[in-house]
Amino acid sequence: MTLVKTNTKKLNTQNVLALCQISEYGSGKDMDQKKFIRKEEDFICEQCGVRVLGNGYTNHCPECLWSKHVDVNPGDRASECGGMMRPVDVELKGNKRIITHRCEECGYEKRNETAEEDDFDQIMWFAG
Repeated sequence: MTLVKTNTKKLNTQNVLALCQISEYGSGKDMDQKKFIRKEEDFICEQCGVRVLGNGYTNHCPECLWSKHVDVNPGDRASECGGMMRPVDVELKGNKRIITHRCEECGYEKRNETAEEDDFDQIMWFAG
């Protein structure tokens, strides 16, 4: 648990929610976004062999939708796991499609938005 020192001023709802997020989640989703490191990296997909041109936000193969567990926070390349991440679900959230990847090595799950260049047939297969 992270302890946060506060002054004696009256806490409003926004402050209380922020304190709860810090104490309960440590590095929750909102905090991860602040730790994002943009890296433009090309890679060869270890699942299907396609050469992928990265744009700094690319985190999965646009052909087979597989990813690799390389980050603790987006872009930091600090994960020691290195397992392949299988696309296990696609959900529609508003006008965005969200892919859920699950690491084949450690079971970690991560949700990511699809990209314009992603294979639509693959996305629909997982959504089906």
